[in-house]
Formats: sequence, C-alpha cells, structure tokens
Amino acid sequence: MMKSLCALLCSAVLFAHALVAHAEPLTLAVAADLKSAMLDIAQSYQQEYPGSKIEVIAGSSGKFYQQIVNGAPFDLYFSADIDYPKKLKEQGLTAAEVKTYALGRLVLWSRTLPVAGGLSVLAGDKFRKVAIANPEHAPYGKRAKDSLAYYGLMDKVAPKLVLGESVAQAAQFAATGAADAAIIAYSLVLAPGMQGQGSYLLIDERSHAPLEQGYVILKHAANNPDAARFSSYLDSGAVQAIFRKYGFQLPGVAR
Repeated sequence: MMKSLCALLCSAVLFAHALVAHAEPLTLAVAADLKSAMLDIAQSYQQEYPGSKIEVIAGSSGKFYQQIVNGAPFDLYFSADIDYPKKLKEQGLTAAEVKTYALGRLVLWSRTLPVAGGLSVLAGDKFRKVAIANPEHAPYGKRAKDSLAYYGLMDKVAPKLVLGESVAQAAQFAATGAADAAIIAYSLVLAPGMQGQGSYLLIDERSHAPLEQGYVILKHAANNPDAARFSSYLDSGAVQAIFRKYGFQLPGVAR
C-alpha cells in the first residue's frame, strides 16, 4: 500500500513538471510603465517553474485594448488603467476576474533641468518642449493632462506638448533631448537605463485620478494552465518585492 502511494505521488509530481515543461508560451500584453518590472517577474517565475516560457510585449494600454477587441491572441493583459480590463470582461473576452496588481505614480522628469519647483516650472522659457503619453489611449498621458489642468497650467504648457505613443516613448523623448522634460511613470525613472539620471519630482496624487492598474487572463488563455499559475504567482512575496522596487504601491497597503 505504501509503495503504491509513493508511486502515485511520484507520478503526480512528474506530471506537474511535465505540464510546466510542455505548457504553451504565455504572451503578456503589458502597459509600457510595467515593462522592466514584468521582465524581472517573468525571470523570477521561470526560475521557479523551469521550462515555462513567457513573452512580454509592452505598449500603450489603450492600443492593446483595441487589439484584443479585434482578436489579438494575448494570454494576459496588464493595463495601466483597470477600466480597460473591466471593459473586456463586460464584452466576454476574459477567462477570469479582473484584479488590481498595483497603483502607479506620476513624476515630472528632466535629464538636464531642475524640476524641484514642480509642474509650474514647465511654464518657464527653459522648457520649450514637454513630453507626455498620448492621452487618447495612454492612462499616464490622461493623468498628466489632468495634473496640468489641476494646477492651471494647460494654456501655457499645451503649445509645448510632444505626444508619445506610450509613456515609455514620452520618457525616451526627454532622455534623448527631443523634449526638455516629461511627465511620466515613476517606474520608468527607477528602471535600468534611467535610474540615477536627471532629476525628478513625484506629482501630488490629488491632482489626478488614481492610477489603479489591473490585469486579467484573456479568453485566448482559457485552456492554458500556465496562465492561472502565473496569475497566482503574482501574489507571491517575490513579485510584491519587484513591484515595490519599481515604485508601485501594492493594493491594500498603506504608503
């Protein structure tokens, strides 16, 4: 009896490892602000589950939403605005409940000019071009526009605005000198390549709607066991530490 039980347990373990080893690759559509953090998470997950494969594709949350509506075969969708995944669920395009994974922060960043004076410095002559993500489809761009309006700066700054397709492209504009400053995600300032460069200032969260960021398993991954496993892994301590590393606030955790 004992030998049979041991054999059964060994078979179950081998079967579980086989599932991971032969699982379909997971394709993640992730908001641009999340790219570096998600690459770290994917690496951590693959170390935990050898044989698993993850592809991280970063871009605009709004554009990903449109692509998914039009049939793009992503497995999980991580948006900088939880409303987009909620809309997909309403349309029957998801295979699970929508979950909040983090809350983002907005910052003013410049590679060459001081920004300690806050958004008001953008009205000065030194700041000739200011980059933000396109507010039509990028949540961080919408919040940047809200903050400028909150401080009564839209009229003065609007002629200077340069729009990036995503918040990452807005950051790139400022990093390469195509813009003098950018209103971008805090996570990008803490990412490799930008960390320690230039100067930044966290923008008061009262000046814009919350950046509640959410994700969902999509219908395309309904029969992919690795999708549910990856979703569960996001609740692990290792992943929470990665989110904190990139300046995200964890849902339900006070600052």
